[in-house]
Amino acid sequence: MAAEIAAQRVFRRFVAPALALITVSIIGTVGYKIIGGPQVSWLDSLYMTFITVATIGYGEIIDLSHSPGGRVFTMAIGLVGIGVATYMISTLTAFILEGDMNEALRRRRMQKSIQAMRKHYIIGGIGRVGTNVAHELEVTGRPYVVIESDKEAIERYLERHPEALWTHADSGEDSALIEAGIEHAAGVFAVTGDDSKNLVITLSAKLLNPEARVVARCHEINFIDKIRKVGADAIVSPDFTGGMRIVSSMVRPKVVSFLDEMLFADNALRVEEVHIPEGFPAGTIGGLKLNRRDFVLMAVRVQDRWQFNPPEDFNISAGNTLVVMTTPEGRKSLQRSLDLAAA
Repeated sequence: MAAEIAAQRVFRRFVAPALALITVSIIGTVGYKIIGGPQVSWLDSLYMTFITVATIGYGEIIDLSHSPGGRVFTMAIGLVGIGVATYMISTLTAFILEGDMNEALRRRRMQKSIQAMRKHYIIGGIGRVGTNVAHELEVTGRPYVVIESDKEAIERYLERHPEALWTHADSGEDSALIEAGIEHAAGVFAVTGDDSKNLVITLSAKLLNPEARVVARCHEINFIDKIRKVGADAIVSPDFTGGMRIVSSMVRPKVVSFLDEMLFADNALRVEEVHIPEGFPAGTIGGLKLNRRDFVLMAVRVQDRWQFNPPEDFNISAGNTLVVMTTPEGRKSLQRSLDLAAA
C-alpha cells in the first residue's frame, strides 16, 4: 500500500514534464528531418534535437547556415526544451528533498510520541511472532513500540499498520531500547527468530529497567536456562506451545473452540489480570459494588494461592490480582473503579 501511494505520487509529479519533453523531442526530430531534407536520417534529426535541448554544443550536424528558418526553429526548440528539462530536474530535486524532510519530521514526531508514552510495551522483532504480538496488543488497547533491524520487515508491517510506532535498529542495543522508551515501559517482548539475540534483548532490558517484565521466545532447550538467568520473567517455546495446542485440539476441542472464539472475535473478549493497587482498603468482593455486567470474575490471586470462582464475601486487599473475562473497555473500567477506591 505504501509503495503504491509513493508510485502514484511520482507518476503525478513527473508525467506532465515527461510528456512535454517527449513532445519537444518528437517535434524537434520531425522538424529537423523536414529542414535537412532526404539526405538527413531520422537518427541525425533526433541527435540534433538532443544536443540542442541538452546544451551540449557539439555543433550543427545538420547544416543550417543557409536556413534562417532552421536556426529560428533551433532557438525555439532549445528554449522550450531547456525549460522543460530544467523544470524536470528542479521537480526531481524538490521531490527528493521533500521526501527527506518529511521523513525527518515524521521521525521527530514519532520520537516525541514514544518519549511521552508510559506503561507501554516494546516488541523486539516484528517477524511472524512479533506481528501476532503487536496485533494482540493493538486489539486489547495496549500501546507498543516496535524495534526491528530489517527495514523490509518494518515496511511490510507498516503497510497494514501505518500508525504504528517503530524504530529501525538492533533490538539488542541499549540505544535502541532507550529510544523505544525502556525506562517507562511496562514490558519487553524478545521475540526475534534468534535465541541468542533474545538473550541479549532480555539482558539489556533488565539492566536498563529492572521493573519491566520481559517475555522471551526460545527454540533451543539449552538456551532456556541462560535466558532465565539473565532475567526473563517468562520464556515461551513455540514448539512446546504448538504441541500443547495440537493435543488440546484432540482431547478438549470445545475448550479450544471457545478460546479461539474469544481470541478472534471482533469484541476483543479476553481473560485479563487486574491488580488491586496500593492504598486499597481491605474488604469483600461484594462490598466493591462493581458493575459485574462488564466482566466475569474467574479467580483471585492472593499471595501464592488461587481462589477460583470466589464468593461475594471473599476478602480482597491491596496486592491481590483479579482474573476476569472482559473486553478492553471493561478492563479499564474495573481498573478505574479500583483506583478510585484506593485514592
